[in-house]
Amino acid sequence: MVCIRCQMVVRAELKKLGLHYSYVKIGEINIIGNIFPEQLQKLNIALKKSGLQVMDDKKSILVEKIRRAIIELVNYTNEQIKVNLSDYLSEKLNYDYTYMANLFSEVKGITIEKFYLIHKIEKVKELIVYDELNLTEISYKMHYSSVAHLSNQFKKITGLTPSHFKMLKKQRRITLDDV
Repeated sequence: MVCIRCQMVVRAELKKLGLHYSYVKIGEINIIGNIFPEQLQKLNIALKKSGLQVMDDKKSILVEKIRRAIIELVNYTNEQIKVNLSDYLSEKLNYDYTYMANLFSEVKGITIEKFYLIHKIEKVKELIVYDELNLTEISYKMHYSSVAHLSNQFKKITGLTPSHFKMLKKQRRITLDDV
């Protein structure tokens, strides 16, 4: 679950199945009492129709928690973390970072650091498209040490400089008069 609508879908399906829960958070449900295999199967089928799935093995759950923590850090946290990413994730999720890194790479086929960097660059692209901040402001907002550092990482991931990316975005837009 990655949005409020997803939570609403999950709550509705739980209600249909007569399952009681203490909370439904983004990516997490706490069901009160036992859930029978046939109920779990029905829930899974219902959620799949909405593009959601039940994760019930501990490794998949941990990988999802890592993924959510990174997405939350990139998209919803304005403060720069005071420690490095590995310490941040270890503290937040109460697992050894080496274990998390190996598991994440095994399941996702990408390192945690690369996943984090890709998400940061996607956020930078979003901010460039919104065209409300200049590159210096974006660099500051995304906690880069400099515009040059941002530009180097941006080019490494996208193959384009931020300025070139911005120019391409503008070229794609045409006025209604030109249609």
